[in-house]
Amino acid sequence: MKKISQVWGHIQATLFPFLEEELGPLTEKEKKLSALLELIQIENFLPARWWSWGRPSKDRSALAKAFVAKMVYNLSTTSELIERLHSAPIFRRLCGWERSSQIPSEATFSRSFKEFADSELPFRAHHALIREYEGDRLVGHLSRDATDIEGREKPAPQAPPKTSARKRGRPRRGESRPARPPRRLERQPRQSLDEMLADLPRSCDWGTKKKNGKTYHWKGYKLHVDWADGEIPISPILTSASVNDSQVAIPLAVMSASRVESLYDLMDAAYDAEAIRVHSLSLGHVPIIDRNPRGGEKVEMEPARKRRYDERSTAERGYSLFKEDFGGRHVRVRGPVKVMAHLLFGLLALTADRLMNLLL
Repeated sequence: MKKISQVWGHIQATLFPFLEEELGPLTEKEKKLSALLELIQIENFLPARWWSWGRPSKDRSALAKAFVAKMVYNLSTTSELIERLHSAPIFRRLCGWERSSQIPSEATFSRSFKEFADSELPFRAHHALIREYEGDRLVGHLSRDATDIEGREKPAPQAPPKTSARKRGRPRRGESRPARPPRRLERQPRQSLDEMLADLPRSCDWGTKKKNGKTYHWKGYKLHVDWADGEIPISPILTSASVNDSQVAIPLAVMSASRVESLYDLMDAAYDAEAIRVHSLSLGHVPIIDRNPRGGEKVEMEPARKRRYDERSTAERGYSLFKEDFGGRHVRVRGPVKVMAHLLFGLLALTADRLMNLLL
């Protein structure tokens, strides 16, 4: 809170007066954008601007700021972003272009976005933002959940179902059978984070989920996030839409543990697995997981744990903010690398907004 207060004090005392002197009166949205860009400092994560030969690249700093601004203004397409840059001088200058003639073409925006996606620019900026302003804070609850991300691409062909080499039924006397290969949840506690992430499917496919008692299907991906108190996204992972939520619980827990210190892991019944519970305890956390009915009977939580479990609504509010206000519904790119970059630009803007909100 002290670090955020210092940044906010600088913004109010220095940045806003300077911008209004240079650009004129700012709207509330323009003040919000300038404050978030000042907090994120995304230009610090770009390589030094030098070229040994060939035509120099367009200013990647202004382009990176423009993609953050696109999420803050919840613009659906790059062409809509370029149109606003041409028509709104203050918005354009906040992104880094003095004149309308300096704004690059849509093709340049597309190429630069691919560069940002391949270099994981928004991922690195988000990680640094969490480390700087959440690393020293004790997080009470991490609310773990996943949401559907609709894609605009052809789903990957489904692999044929695996046929088991094991015979059904009990083995005969003296018969030896090969051991069952370990499942993903059994492998993950012995793997590194990179190995766990590499083992998760990421291609576009079909997903199924129940919501309010109704089953719905979507084509695309699934975004898994650990949310801290205050709707702050700590750790994001993107997978295929068909991946079960439980398969990403341990990688999320490992990623979040490397970024923040927390006390409680809150998860719904999709994460009701002993391996997840044991791993949470091994990190020194208290797992509070809703139970799946077994044998037709559901074990209810203790009143104190149930009251704490209600804090998991943080994830629902976070996803709602992300999709309604920070570009979560406007996925127009294809491929998991670009889709993740688009979503991370939105999560980066949302993180900065929620950190500022802690002071209000």
